[in-house]
Parts: sequence; structure tokens; C-alpha cells
Amino acid sequence: MKKSQIKQELTLRQLTTQDIEEFNGLLRYAFQVTQKDLFTFGWNNAAIKQSKYPILQNAYVLGWFNKEKLVSQIALYPMQINIYNTIFEMGGITGVATYPEYSGIGLMADLMKEILTTMRSNKQSISCLYPYSIPYYRSRGWEIISDKMTFNIKDNQTPKVPRVDGMIQRVDCDHKDLIALHDEFARKTHGCLIRNKLAWDEYWRWDVEDEMVAIYYDSNDKPTGYIVYLLEDDIFNIKELVYLNKEAHYGIWGYINAHQSMFDKVKGANYSNHNLAFLLEDGHIKETTQPYIMARIVDVSQFLSQYPFDSINFAVILCFLVYDPLLEWNNKQFILHYTPNGKHIETIPKDTHYIPKHNTYIPIHRLNIDIQTLTTMLMGYKRPLYLRQIGRFEADDMTINILEEIIPEGKAYFSDYF
Repeated sequence: MKKSQIKQELTLRQLTTQDIEEFNGLLRYAFQVTQKDLFTFGWNNAAIKQSKYPILQNAYVLGWFNKEKLVSQIALYPMQINIYNTIFEMGGITGVATYPEYSGIGLMADLMKEILTTMRSNKQSISCLYPYSIPYYRSRGWEIISDKMTFNIKDNQTPKVPRVDGMIQRVDCDHKDLIALHDEFARKTHGCLIRNKLAWDEYWRWDVEDEMVAIYYDSNDKPTGYIVYLLEDDIFNIKELVYLNKEAHYGIWGYINAHQSMFDKVKGANYSNHNLAFLLEDGHIKETTQPYIMARIVDVSQFLSQYPFDSINFAVILCFLVYDPLLEWNNKQFILHYTPNGKHIETIPKDTHYIPKHNTYIPIHRLNIDIQTLTTMLMGYKRPLYLRQIGRFEADDMTINILEEIIPEGKAYFSDYF
């Protein structure tokens, strides 16, 4: 059978818990999860099968089937993300996989279009994913929005912090204070995922049993910071370190230093987009930065309507002429009327010359921009002036000045993986 004919034999449908064996088998094949890997993380086939049931129950998983055999799939997690102190409904993409013999016939392109259409219907105006290939997802409208920084500190280079009045307490991974603390942190932090149960399950899915959680409580017994860590082979490994104030920061590093007889170095991940080296007395450490999470705006009109632009004391009309490689509803002109009293979005076809409906002396500022660049700009990963300098979009100086003024400052903190 010719490859062009294979697709005619396939059916597209949503997966249910009855498809758990096929779902698990495709994931393990595509991501090369072996029996040895499962054993290392304390899993067996029955355990991993059981752990995947909640995904098929709570997520929207779509796949192509050849009779009863699953050949290509994609999963949509219902999530929320903080964008400059506004909570957005977000679609988390994961489980993107196709058996090699079915590649190259457009199966994943169809799945992505279907899943993005579903997100739009669900009012999930933005989507996030962890990319296995940045070029692949860029070509489909996603762009980098956050970095992961890793560091390696010798035991004599850790921060020397002042004593604090609070105390550290080790707790279980499902402790209510841990969940509440992260929620408080996430609702104050741009780019942070608001973790629901599905997100917490993903957070712990592949961790070894020896990982520990410690919470810092201030003198009023209020939890204000936590650390997730693993002590192994004379290394203090930090998975995540979260704090609401400087006291909690000091308290957690004091707790780390209390283990100095047990480690030679500290390794960890930092998602704050601020270099740790500058904060250390001895900043001569190994610190690396790499792209981490990608995102794409699913529905430009809905996203712009909700987006918390900084306030201004003048009126402006911005015309975004957007190019999207997948979604025709984004290939339009989006007219942002922005005044000190609020904003209004109009949507018109690309080939229509925009004329204000009412007499106005407000100038119209235009920019041609693709969906990838619009996403990374509005998420704060790169600023408008820089993006124009590297040729990512076209706009005059006045338009750039306006964008710089109304787009909030601050890079996204995103520490989750799914």
C-alpha cells in the first residue's frame, strides 16, 4: 500500500481508559522508556499503567487508529497559568507521539489542528509544552517563553545567610501546606503554572522515592517557602526552591548548609531567570542556561482581550497583522483600541484596509508579526525593540515605543514538566 493511501484506512477518535495499553505502549516506544528505566524509578508495568489512568480520565487525548491499533496521539491537559497577575486558561500539550512507520503523512498536523480547535472552544487562549524539538514546534506556531538555569556549587561556595527566627520541617509530598504554598506563590508569579491535581501528579511522576520536601515556617507558623531535594552520592540536588520573602530564602539556605557534612557540592535548577552567581560571595560557579518551555497563542482575539497591558495616559490604536501557520482564525488583523479607560479589540480580514468607525485623530500604529513572535513578546521573554532589531517583525519607532510602554516587564517563571 502506498503511503498516501494509509491515511484513508485510519480513524480519528478520543482515547478512553479502555485504550490504556495502546496509550502506554506508544508513549514507551516513542520516548524510549525501557524496563530498566521503570525499575530505576520504582515502577513496574502495573504501576505505570495505573498512573496513566488519571490522564485518560481527566485529559483530552486524541489519536489516529488503524483498526484497534493506536498509531499517533496527542494529549491536552486542562491547566491555568499566571500571566502578569491575570489567570489564563491554558492547554498543556504532552504525549505527542507517532509510530515511525506512520510518519510523514500528516497525522500529527491533523491532531494538532484538532487539539488547538478544542482549546479555542474551551477558552484556553494559550498553550504550553516542553519541546523535544524546538524547530519542529516553532514551525507550528510555538515559541520559547522561559529558560531553565542549572547550577553547580562547591560546598564552600554556598550562601552564608543570617540566622532567622522560623524553622524548617520535613513533610510528605502531598502535605496541604506545600500545595497551598505553591498556589500562593504561583498566583503572585508571572508565568507560573497554577498546579491542579493533574499537574501535581505530573510533578511527582518520575521522581525517585528518596526525594524529600521541607517547608520553612516563620515565627508565626506561616509557611513561606519550601525546597524539594535529594541527597545522593555526596551531592545535594535541588529540584525546586520556592520562597515568598527573603526570610524564607535565608531559612532554606540555612537548612541546606546544615547538611554540609553530607555533601561535596550542590546542584540544582533555577527558573527565576536571574543568575545565582551574582548573589554569591564566591560567584565563580558553573551555571548554564537553556530554553525550557514553549508556548503559542491559540486565539489572538481572546488573548488580547484578557491580556493585562500596562496602563497609559493617552489613547492609541494598534493594528496587529498576524501570521499563523496552522490556525486560520489568527490570520487576520487585530485592532487594539487602548485608552486610559480600557481597551477594545476588533478583528478584520488581512486584506481589508482598516478605517476607524468613528471620527478620530488617534494615529494607527501597524506591525506585521507571526504568532511565535507575538507570543514570546507578550509573555515577556524578549522585548519589542530587541525582536525588531533581530528582524522578527516590522514596525516603526513610535509603534515600538508604545509596545515597550504597554507590555509589562518580567520574564516567565515556569518550573513544571508534563
